[in-house]
Amino acid sequence: MPKFATVNLMIDLNSLRAFEKVAVLRSFTAAARALGLPKSNVSRLIAKLEADLGTRLFQRTTRDVTLTLTGEALLERCAAILASVSDAVDYVDSLGSEPRGLLRISAGIGFGINVLAEQLPEFLLRYPNVAIALDLETRQADLVAEGIDVAVRMGPMPDSSMMSVKLGTIRRYVCAAPSYLARRGMPESIDDLAHHDTVEMQLHQGRARPWSFARNGEVREIKTKPRVCVNEALTVHRLVLNGVGIGLLSGYICAPEINNGRLVQLFPDWHPSSIDVSIIFPSRRELAPAVRAFADYMK
Repeated sequence: MPKFATVNLMIDLNSLRAFEKVAVLRSFTAAARALGLPKSNVSRLIAKLEADLGTRLFQRTTRDVTLTLTGEALLERCAAILASVSDAVDYVDSLGSEPRGLLRISAGIGFGINVLAEQLPEFLLRYPNVAIALDLETRQADLVAEGIDVAVRMGPMPDSSMMSVKLGTIRRYVCAAPSYLARRGMPESIDDLAHHDTVEMQLHQGRARPWSFARNGEVREIKTKPRVCVNEALTVHRLVLNGVGIGLLSGYICAPEINNGRLVQLFPDWHPSSIDVSIIFPSRRELAPAVRAFADYMK
């Protein structure tokens, strides 16, 4: 294991933070994006750190950035240092009463467009010193590596290293477009779903998830044969709206079309399983005021 020489120098925490981001993301460009800095600034910070330590920390090629043995040793030690500094800063910030600063939020595209875009204006009016960077993607961001303060997630929370707060549940509805029903006929029962085209979220481990229904204490699971699978909820909604097949849609997406007749709700006496909605954030001793304010507001 490489050892660092005992030298009398003051390491810049900004350089150390830039090093940790480049080391984790294996990219100067991705690190700059996560830090909100120009790529040239990140390069200068790394160059200064290497000069201060008198050693190379990265091997750079046109395609890849890898750690040297010295860089690996530094990464093992600096992660704990940065976490302690972050905890200390967050704790001091939490003593203030006014939320402020940049709040980085990650969420799915559909939830961002249909829910957050409607809710955030009031939040920003309530907290004029808070700015928001909203990251909407189909993938789940790495909160620690990408510098995300808080994320909105749907479904179970498998990562126990993260703190989570349940906001509530989202109801889902079985819907089809009138054009599809005119072409294929109205299904008479949930069992008929097995003989209809469906549009669903991406397959889980190569197989479609059964659709779960409940009615008066009775629970049923129906296996479907999806005609189209998509990894993004808004596209599922659009395909169903355009008559491709029957879909299981979140209420906040499909409610307007059900109300205006562009979609037909099927089997209203059967209730599809709801989806839990939670907010998650890295596990820390104290939450920054802006994060705590956002969590309280969304609840």
